[in-house]
Amino acid sequence: MKIKTLGFLTAAAVMSVSGVANANLLFDIYAGGTFGVGGSTYFADGNNESYSLQSYGAVLGIDVPMFRLEAEYDYSKTDDTTLNFGMLNAYFKLPTAVIKPYFGAGVGTTFSSKFEPSENISLDIDDTIAYQGMIGVTFDLPAIPFNVDVEGRVLYASELFEYANEKIDLLQYQGRIKLRYVF
Repeated sequence: MKIKTLGFLTAAAVMSVSGVANANLLFDIYAGGTFGVGGSTYFADGNNESYSLQSYGAVLGIDVPMFRLEAEYDYSKTDDTTLNFGMLNAYFKLPTAVIKPYFGAGVGTTFSSKFEPSENISLDIDDTIAYQGMIGVTFDLPAIPFNVDVEGRVLYASELFEYANEKIDLLQYQGRIKLRYVF
């Protein structure tokens, strides 16, 4: 390879990396994991049943000065239901220094979910649209590339499944911790 070609490729590589570094001044890309605990209530024709809930998830998003957009996978488990959610979330952040309050909303769907009220019964849950609202606080840790979110979240899915000729709605409420690595 000639010296001029090698010099040109080196200069192009340095300029492309510095261009990416400048772009990150305007926005941050992040990936992270979530853990939540709370409750899950199923509604059907005036009857409701509540269960304790644990959830685990993963997020991938982009963070700009006042907004955050993210794609989220959430796995929720109660005594008799296993739910998988794919959600798209949008957040509005208040512009403060280290502790940043935020609120947001999301929309998505369930997939590959099951309802198993007894050992003999197992129902697959169809894909159902779900909505959620969030409010929380981000702790933006200085000098390290991690952010910690502590949030409250409510999720609603209408007609999640049908059992005993009744359409069942879902309301989940939980507290969550989210650890995000900022690239």
